[in-house]
Amino acid sequence: MTKQNLLPTILLSLSIIAAGFFIGQTYVAGKKLDRTVVVKGLAEREVQADIATWPMELTVSGNELGQLQKTLEQQTKILQDFFINLGFTQDELTVGAPTIQDNRALLYGGQNAYNQDRYIAKVDFNLRTTKLDKMSDAMYKVPSIIGQGLVIGSKNTWQPVQYLYTKLNDIKPEMIEEATKNAREAAEKFARDSGSKVGKLKSANQGLFSIMDLDPNSGVMKKVRIVSTLEFYIED
Repeated sequence: MTKQNLLPTILLSLSIIAAGFFIGQTYVAGKKLDRTVVVKGLAEREVQADIATWPMELTVSGNELGQLQKTLEQQTKILQDFFINLGFTQDELTVGAPTIQDNRALLYGGQNAYNQDRYIAKVDFNLRTTKLDKMSDAMYKVPSIIGQGLVIGSKNTWQPVQYLYTKLNDIKPEMIEEATKNAREAAEKFARDSGSKVGKLKSANQGLFSIMDLDPNSGVMKKVRIVSTLEFYIED
């Protein structure tokens, strides 16, 4: 084979060798990028509720609609004055539209058909406030107005007053930062145990915030919780 014929063959061989080398390096680099660790970071806070709501129902019965309406208005006023005298404002009180049931008009009367009073009127009454200390005082003193003939019932029998925490945005940044820090610490421990080190962040899932009662019997204290999921590259 002449030198002229040998040169193209040599160049082709070198090209194949070079291509194989770069493909191999790319494969190795790709395998390195495949090495990741997925970790979770937890952050928790104990906070106090800042809003309390107390949904109630005022019930009045009678045989004359005119007198029923008058009694309902009087008792609603007594209930409003009771809370205002305890330090609440009119804006914190909500009175719904009354509903009236005619026991004699029921197709299937059951026990209601034999009630002494023909009509039963009910009004929704709700107290929503940031004055949690006054709410506790109101719950303690509300039996005093029952003696005035008021029939009041809490719409939520298990937990009459609902306590809410509405300032989540105030603590969100710090909790996300803490959860991320905890996740990275877990990744670094994994890397040390495997003789590696943590690289760049590949992906992150912030997770959802949850707010739960710290004490199921009161609900005033809350636990705010978030679990973030992060994926890091692992390097030699």
